[in-house]
Amino acid sequence: MLGSYGWSSSQFSCLDPLWTRESGWNVSASNPDGAYGIPQAYPGSKMASAGPDWETDAATQIRWGLGYIRDLYGSPCGAWSHEEATGWY
Repeated sequence: MLGSYGWSSSQFSCLDPLWTRESGWNVSASNPDGAYGIPQAYPGSKMASAGPDWETDAATQIRWGLGYIRDLYGSPCGAWSHEEATGWY
């Protein structure tokens, strides 16, 4: 999916540790604040914009998460840089 957002595969070297830290790539990961899924969307229901199966489908969560990263940080490496500096993205 990275290519469909205009990024090279090298961006995975930032995306992998980002989502490993946030959720362990677990589609049902949640935290006490209400963040949910692989990208830890808050609230999780935001991901419904990417598909009705947002609660259980990894591809839907990843698609939503990549759009979120593009819109706020420009790239997975931009998001990872922010995560390393602040502990969140």
